[in-house]
Amino acid sequence: MTTTTPYADAIRRFAARDLQRLNVPGHSADPAAAPLLADFFGDDVLRYDVEPLLDGIDKGSDNPLEEARAAAARAWGARRTWFLTNGASEANRMTALALAAFRTPDEIVVAQRSAHSSFFDGIILGGLDPRFVTPTIDEHHGINHGVTPAAMREALEGVDAKAAYIISPSYFGAVADVEGIAAVCHEAGVPLIVDAAWAAHFGFHPALPAHPIALGADLVVSSTHKMGGSLTQSAMLHLAEGPYAEELEPLIDRAFMFTQSTSASSLLLASLDLARATLEDGHDRIAASLAAAAELRDAVRATGRFPIVSDGFDAFPDIVAHDPLRVSIDVGAAGLHGHTVREELLRTAGIMTEISTGSCIVAFVGPGTTPDAARFVAALEALQPVGDLAARGGIGSIALPKTGPAVMRPRDAAFAHTEIIPAEDAVGRVSADSLAAYPPGIPNVLPGEILTAETIAFLRGIAATPGGYVRGAADALVDGVRVVVESPAQHAPIRPKTTRIGTADARSRTGLRRAVTPSPVKEQVPA
Repeated sequence: MTTTTPYADAIRRFAARDLQRLNVPGHSADPAAAPLLADFFGDDVLRYDVEPLLDGIDKGSDNPLEEARAAAARAWGARRTWFLTNGASEANRMTALALAAFRTPDEIVVAQRSAHSSFFDGIILGGLDPRFVTPTIDEHHGINHGVTPAAMREALEGVDAKAAYIISPSYFGAVADVEGIAAVCHEAGVPLIVDAAWAAHFGFHPALPAHPIALGADLVVSSTHKMGGSLTQSAMLHLAEGPYAEELEPLIDRAFMFTQSTSASSLLLASLDLARATLEDGHDRIAASLAAAAELRDAVRATGRFPIVSDGFDAFPDIVAHDPLRVSIDVGAAGLHGHTVREELLRTAGIMTEISTGSCIVAFVGPGTTPDAARFVAALEALQPVGDLAARGGIGSIALPKTGPAVMRPRDAAFAHTEIIPAEDAVGRVSADSLAAYPPGIPNVLPGEILTAETIAFLRGIAATPGGYVRGAADALVDGVRVVVESPAQHAPIRPKTTRIGTADARSRTGLRRAVTPSPVKEQVPA
């Protein structure tokens, strides 16, 4: 079939007009005014870069931007879709802000502990009180996967939660039982939010897993640029037509207004429109990519040195499917260090892979692409476990660090009176920062949690590895750590004061939470 691209077409028509531009952006679409931009990007990019609020583009009723959003909602089976230019991170923050005003006055959200940093940023901004559900852990490879319906049911029992939040698929392509989890959440009377950042392509070919919207999710975060083909930093948020849609929609609209740029890039918005149309028309291209990914996996297996991580996914009860466009490789089995392998493949062979752990690398085959399997495997085979490439003291198979107990709400710890102290002195103190080993950006410690020696050692180890980075750290090597200024009750879960409201006790707004702490959960090695 042939699909239309209403917003992108409108931008193209506007750019073709003979206009005297005396407005922003400052380059005025004139290559003479911006020769370096024109030389780097091309003249068309300057013409397509237009300001918002233009008739016939994004202004007025039934404008092309609204048509493009409606087309995206139809494509993914949503009630409504928002186009975002601040990435899926914006979608996560929007979601948390909307949940802060959703239904109950309480702030509890049951969340998968291995959520992305941006969702926890939203929890801080919205003043939410997270209660965690533990994902299953691949101890050998140092990876956390997803949660089971049974784990979600247990996490929701006895908790007056607003919503539940999970991740599917994982960075390694592990797909959770979204349908089963959605049924559990709806039985408990709460909406299910799915961070499906890596699943923009799901549902567009019968060999791909179903999209979470089709499985009962109520709100779905989509990092469309990742596997959907739009430009980096463009994303979508999809609202399902379900029992919570009427209440959630206006709240999401308000959160969108608070978080989206007032000068949203027409280039990013157009790329979302074009990516949606490409996926809808992409059956044959996706089929070619599926075949190329299968060929790449087979070629890696044939080396005899490098196992495919997803071949062992059937050992985990939470995994019900796998994204076949991910090729996850255990390089630790060949005595190699995963992070260094990722860096070395780029340096010596011009090959980029998406993520790594101490023992693994993951290659993504974008929908429509057909990578050269022989080139990749030849470069991989050439690597030998010597020097920096050698596995480092078993780093590939170390247990992921357990989180310390939560003794303050994340928001109150993040905005508390803080100090930066040497890392070795921070053990036992309350973190004021969300510290996440990158990639992928899953927090190993949250504001309000007690810092453990294990976590600090882990983060410092990651910061010292090639390509390693700790988001939120006070310095690049995590030599210093930002902590809440000490109080007499610093080392024990803090019980809040209560105040009488009518006939019921309610927690005070001091921000200190009751002594209910999440079960310790091992966090994900950067992947």
